[in-house]
Amino acid sequence: MTKSGTIILVEDDVDDKHFFENAVKALDIENEVKWFDNTDDALKFLYTTKRPISIIFSDINIPGKNGLEFKRNIDNDPKLRKKSIPFVFYSTSAHQRDVNEAYTEMTVQGFFKKGRDPQETVNALKVIFDYWALCKHPNTT
Repeated sequence: MTKSGTIILVEDDVDDKHFFENAVKALDIENEVKWFDNTDDALKFLYTTKRPISIIFSDINIPGKNGLEFKRNIDNDPKLRKKSIPFVFYSTSAHQRDVNEAYTEMTVQGFFKKGRDPQETVNALKVIFDYWALCKHPNTT
């Protein structure tokens, strides 16, 4: 990842937030991690921020609007869709119906199940961050 973009984490479980942040630190990723415990605040931030966003990680099971609804809101808004922010579901649950919906009805770039231990989390995030560091998309220069 590049230092210039913020990593968005939409996660309502504080323990999972710390798990994620510790994995990012273990990978020596210097990007800021901006955490939201609900999708409404995350959407408000995405609408108003001038900061470049590197990637969005979102849990599926979030009180209020869940992660699937959050992604639908992004896809259905021309301003947010034009930002072409990479979006990855990162969730404890990975029900087949949710995976199918994410890939057939939305523009997601990944669906990952959270690791059961710190090393699994580090390994998964390393693959994701390495991929997006190399991948060309509308936000790359």
